[in-house]
Amino acid sequence: MPRNRRLITSAVAVAAISVIATGCTGQSGTGATDDPNAKTTITFWHGWSAPAEVKAIKDNIDRFEKTHPNISVDVVGNINDDKLNQALRAGGSKGPDVVSSFTTSSVGKFCSSGAFADLKPFIEKSKLDLEKTFPKVLLEYTQFEGVRCALPLLSDAYGLYYNKDAFKEAGITAPPKTMSELAEDAKKLTKTKGDSYEQVGLMPTYHGYETVVDHYMSSWDHAYFDQDGKSDVAKDPAFAKMFTYQKKLVDDLGGYEKLEKFRSTFGDEWGAKHPFHTGQVAMQLDGEWRLGMAEDAKVPFEIGVAPMPVADDEADSYGKGFLSGTIMGIAPQSEKQNAAWELVKYMTTDTQAVVEFANGIRNVPSTFEALTSPDLKFDPRFQTFLDIAQNPKSNTPPAALNGSAYQLTLQDFGYQYEKGGVKDLRAGLEKAAAQIDRDIEQAK
Repeated sequence: MPRNRRLITSAVAVAAISVIATGCTGQSGTGATDDPNAKTTITFWHGWSAPAEVKAIKDNIDRFEKTHPNISVDVVGNINDDKLNQALRAGGSKGPDVVSSFTTSSVGKFCSSGAFADLKPFIEKSKLDLEKTFPKVLLEYTQFEGVRCALPLLSDAYGLYYNKDAFKEAGITAPPKTMSELAEDAKKLTKTKGDSYEQVGLMPTYHGYETVVDHYMSSWDHAYFDQDGKSDVAKDPAFAKMFTYQKKLVDDLGGYEKLEKFRSTFGDEWGAKHPFHTGQVAMQLDGEWRLGMAEDAKVPFEIGVAPMPVADDEADSYGKGFLSGTIMGIAPQSEKQNAAWELVKYMTTDTQAVVEFANGIRNVPSTFEALTSPDLKFDPRFQTFLDIAQNPKSNTPPAALNGSAYQLTLQDFGYQYEKGGVKDLRAGLEKAAAQIDRDIEQAK
């Protein structure tokens, strides 16, 4: 389920991954000697658990086994990163051969520690042209410092959902394209009710569903690190602009305490009572899965989908967005790495496999050919996410040696700043940058 992709915000999961990954001593895979044409059985671990997702995995594996009749695949689902890392650390014949993860922020640790095998020899042997196969951002988040230990397996693109009926009632004729337009529309769409709200135009607080720091930052041209690998969050003006913008929006819509009190009335993010579904929120920053969920919930209004607005002085970049996704690799302890590579290559690069899997779980395809395939079966509004996935200015946070720790540092800073706990923005960002640098240095 999409909820697994929120592992990035869990300090517990990050801590577990950090401790375990640093203990891995996997090999690069260059010495794989098994015969991929021999009759064999490999094991594939993945994180999906919903019935429709499990069925989509099974269907894809069935297609693979038909095209590779010598290779059988044992599939184990509902595996989170904690379980995965424990198994990779322990090794042994009971571990997986092929692995997948929803946590792109852990790629730095997976690649640098050897927790995932280096795929370079397999890619070279198969003569894959990665740049012609995958969008640039997806290639970036599946490698770390020149080591490619994973390939993209479907992706997630984030955009702006909006309630067209609420827009019409407020006299808004088109979705906002700049952040100032987003703020103005959010104010127009907000309806108070006593000391609370009937509806907010947008829930801007960092505890809100998907309104986290890295998702907001995708609307600005920014760099988390400089050329020397040092945190750039205090020097790059984009970060101060974003934090200032978000804080002002919180204040303009009624203030932190009032908004958070209203947020406490929201239903579950993955249930039918999501605040966008119920009309409590008129605009929602979210991933491509929300469209299907909202339709399944039978919302009583017309849903609009658009790219997320961008910084006012970067209006020409409108159409970009935040990207993430699932990664797939090979367990370094596997004694069947050549056979394992056949499954990785099939699921990540075979156009039919990628298209059918995307259709099955309502995710964005991860290859150029699949993104433009006529066999995609999606609501026409889904095209917005396909376009975001191919936009060269779409972005995602870069991998780091200690995973998402630097993002958590910024998120924690955001919690303090939005409620007024930090008065000096510049000093706060400098403190956060220093913490990020210390954490990375300690990880080394």
